[in-house]
Amino acid sequence: MTASTREPSRVLVTGGAGFIGSAYVRMLAADGISVTVLDKLTYAGNPANLEGVAHTFVRGDVCDPGLLAEVVPGHDVVVNFAAESHVDRSIDGAAEFVRSNVLGVQALMQACLEAGTPRVVQVSTDEVYGSIESGSWNEFAPLRPRSPYSASKAGGDMIARAYAITHGLPVSITRCGNNYGPRQYPEKVIPLFITNLLRGRKVPLYGDGGNVRDWIHVEDHCAGIRLVAEEGEPGEIYHIAGTAEMTNLRLTEWILELCGADWDMVERVEDRKGHDRRYSLDDTKLRGMGYAPKIDFETGLRETIRWYTDNPDWWKALI
Repeated sequence: MTASTREPSRVLVTGGAGFIGSAYVRMLAADGISVTVLDKLTYAGNPANLEGVAHTFVRGDVCDPGLLAEVVPGHDVVVNFAAESHVDRSIDGAAEFVRSNVLGVQALMQACLEAGTPRVVQVSTDEVYGSIESGSWNEFAPLRPRSPYSASKAGGDMIARAYAITHGLPVSITRCGNNYGPRQYPEKVIPLFITNLLRGRKVPLYGDGGNVRDWIHVEDHCAGIRLVAEEGEPGEIYHIAGTAEMTNLRLTEWILELCGADWDMVERVEDRKGHDRRYSLDDTKLRGMGYAPKIDFETGLRETIRWYTDNPDWWKALI
């Protein structure tokens, strides 16, 4: 991927203390780009994710119009990672998901419109499409979310696109599959399984384990977002697909093998309500712009397990 002539000099990253947002901040900061992080520091926002990274930090809520009016102006690009993202939590209580993922997007889009922000990126998920038995979704597929989380993300996406169409706000939307990598909050399946095994505890496998996900390393995801931020077209949607489509059963096998554990460390649990069977994205559009993921799944998973093994103080403080 070549450097873009539209590369920004000042970037605002909302939700930049979270797993994916902080990886994006590290990527930009490593190239000397000035980054402001806005994060509410809820349970998944961790200042430790940004230790040693050059940035300006603002603690606050993306739903706060007054704060946004102060923070947004002067940035060349705003990238919105701020979101509630755990499906199980959304099933137990949807209100905060609607607030953050819909109302928060609206507040941010309005602030960007009033500030005249040159580029905006709304970071979203493949889950807005629902479940697909075969093939892959392209960017024109209908939205059929099946959980409170995915419904709230779909709502935020539609708000963002409405601002692009109605007001001409230069916002693009990215949608990606399941992320993994260092610093992911341990409620997500890969770090949950790793940290459980490191503590000698069993790992919970939903249902028959046949649900299929496409896995992408967080650094590859961030590279795709950056390309869209620098070269994407306003009002367009871009898919960022992974490198490893597999069942949860196969994922469990991978983690057990690499952690030196046996199947007696697996506990079958009742399946999640409304559990989508399979997700799959067609990323032809982004690949046509020069994007390609670089980290193969085995290498990335080995490195991720090594990171959690070497950094117990980071994750033990969270559980």
